[in-house]
Amino acid sequence: MSELYNRDLALLTDHPLLMGVDEAGRGALAGPVVCAAVILNYGEQIEGLNDSKLVSAKRRDQLYDKILANAMAFKIINISPAYIDAHNILQATMEGMRQAIDGIACGQCLCLIDGNQLPFKHCQSRHPQLVQQTVVDGDALHACIAAASILAKVTRDRLMIELHPQNPFYGFDRHKGYGTTAHLKALRQHGPCEAHRMSFGPIREVLQIMDIFHP
Repeated sequence: MSELYNRDLALLTDHPLLMGVDEAGRGALAGPVVCAAVILNYGEQIEGLNDSKLVSAKRRDQLYDKILANAMAFKIINISPAYIDAHNILQATMEGMRQAIDGIACGQCLCLIDGNQLPFKHCQSRHPQLVQQTVVDGDALHACIAAASILAKVTRDRLMIELHPQNPFYGFDRHKGYGTTAHLKALRQHGPCEAHRMSFGPIREVLQIMDIFHP
């Protein structure tokens, strides 16, 4: 059994349910931030489950299907660029995590959240028995967080590929909205589209340049 599963099972000796939570797309310049929450079935281990950043795109797709088939419960939430611009990326990510957690939380549950921020503060959750715990780099440490990272990453990648035909200049199908050299060059040539996060620095810079040359 993998170390990721061993760490989860050790926690299950004190908690009847274990939930993993993670996000994808927080640092991108375009597209939504996607948050996922997962409660795994620990009676059957998913072979090769790992941090989404450590497995190939093909393997992520395979793991995605296995997680959906294995999970006792899961919830995936997309938070739009417009919400990100209105509330900032941290608050948008916390809102997505809150919605994902609320979608599957039940009874006494330990919720492991990737990162160092708790989504719920001051008993905001509708589930008073929910226990939150942050885990830095948790997607490489716990099976449940790794599963959430896979669901969030694959969902977001597929959404960005769907956006590509509507906005072919930017190459969303290749870089998934992140600030690659090719993406930044396309932004300077064509300006941003509705999928871009207008509050992010590189996008603001492009808009300022466009205002100067096209007042």
